[in-house]
Amino acid sequence: MNAAANHGRPEGEPVSLWVATAGTTDYPALRGDVEVDVAVIGAGIAGMTAALALKRAGRTVAVLETARVGTGVTGHTTGKVTSLHRLAYTGIARSHSTGTARVYGQANQAAVEHVAQLVADEAIDCDFRRVANYTYAESADALELVRAEASLAARLGLPATFTAEVPLPFPVRGAVRFDGQGQIHAVKYLQGLARAVHGDGSFVFEHTRAQNVHDGSPAVVDTENGWVRARDIIVATNVPCGGQGLFYLRSHPHRSYIVAGRVDTLPLDATFISADQPMRSILTASVNGTSYVLTGGEGHRVSESGDTAARYRRLAAFARDRLDVDKVAYRWSTQDGMPLDGLPYAGLMSPTAKHVYVITGLRKWGLTNGTAAALILTDTLTGRTNAWAPVFNSNRITPAASAGRFVKENIRTFAAVVAGKVRGRPGHADLLPGEGTVIKANGGSTAVYKDEEGHVHAVSATCTHLGCTVGFNAAEATWDCPCHGSRFTTDGAVIQGPAAKDLPPAPMP
Repeated sequence: MNAAANHGRPEGEPVSLWVATAGTTDYPALRGDVEVDVAVIGAGIAGMTAALALKRAGRTVAVLETARVGTGVTGHTTGKVTSLHRLAYTGIARSHSTGTARVYGQANQAAVEHVAQLVADEAIDCDFRRVANYTYAESADALELVRAEASLAARLGLPATFTAEVPLPFPVRGAVRFDGQGQIHAVKYLQGLARAVHGDGSFVFEHTRAQNVHDGSPAVVDTENGWVRARDIIVATNVPCGGQGLFYLRSHPHRSYIVAGRVDTLPLDATFISADQPMRSILTASVNGTSYVLTGGEGHRVSESGDTAARYRRLAAFARDRLDVDKVAYRWSTQDGMPLDGLPYAGLMSPTAKHVYVITGLRKWGLTNGTAAALILTDTLTGRTNAWAPVFNSNRITPAASAGRFVKENIRTFAAVVAGKVRGRPGHADLLPGEGTVIKANGGSTAVYKDEEGHVHAVSATCTHLGCTVGFNAAEATWDCPCHGSRFTTDGAVIQGPAAKDLPPAPMP
């Protein structure tokens, strides 16, 4: 996608509120070789939760993070800590069974309490507070959906009620309400977990990219400047690197967007998500003495990117018209894996794996699904039985729930591959500062970007994961792969996998 010039960009600083306001960590990069009981790849919610739980269970751990703690997908969340996942229980019961929906709910509600307990135990200053969470309906059709969800969730033993009293500043017909939920400054929370993990024979390593994972006894993680040898490895990188387990075929990346506007006082004391389309997520937060209203939505499969700037503008318009937010202060996007059968994956990386485990497919509710998955693997690695493990089983076979979507989603991916091979333009002479484009020349594709100073940067346009052609994201100045969701900076550095290697520099066409 070609960019508009600077005047076409949406308002707000293009950074997550949580990342912008958390301060930075300063853990060392790995230099040399380390031996521990468990190596954890990824310092997001799943990886850090697992690392601390394992350390508490008497294991030594080493966490490897490509960037800084909490700056990945978890640092771009809404901050909702809840077991109410829009209309998830109706969908899971329909695709699987009521029993499966019950276990999913138990796992996520336990995750809410686990987060609250860790905040207290470790004295983590992360603005955690208890709130009610609502899935609300504006239309008559959506009202029936939330009534059904409330009824089912209550039967499953969850803190659910249907209510016509919804504390929003615009009229709605009703909602399913879950009491005793939470919200959190996700990056400050992860920084607190990291402080508890690091030390006493356990480590947090930043700016350390895992390059290869070797199953065996011991298992080994290779990095550029050393290796970690461990009894077990947990890959908790949102989308696993490489092809083992075929998770890039068993889930599809889905992107959504958030805008945060400053307000004088917090107008709401709960969190909300709509049952109607277009979906809207709403919450408020007080961060470092400043109040914000956050509005999220505009979600789409990454192969159907559209106009990113227009998505931010629609969210800003909703915040202005419905929530009295005058101006956007921050804007950001995030993406997560949507499992084909609707359930997250936590377990062995593949049916033949022995000591390499994975957490992925957290279906955009990572603060609780990631926490629950981490607790499952902690039990697995310490020899305890976990009642949630069969539902999250990473090697399950559920053809009735996933076969149709497997075909549909991978046809869409193939279409994105074909479109990328024919997309491109002949030159870059007309690029304005802040614009990027893919150029077809000499039988190949080059990703060309002109920065604000007018300097032109050229890298290969071929994604290093499976060879799809990247496109330019104008609103965020990134190269994005429409096939499996890898993202790169304008100089080609990996921002998000499954790609593990940067886009190499390319000669100017």
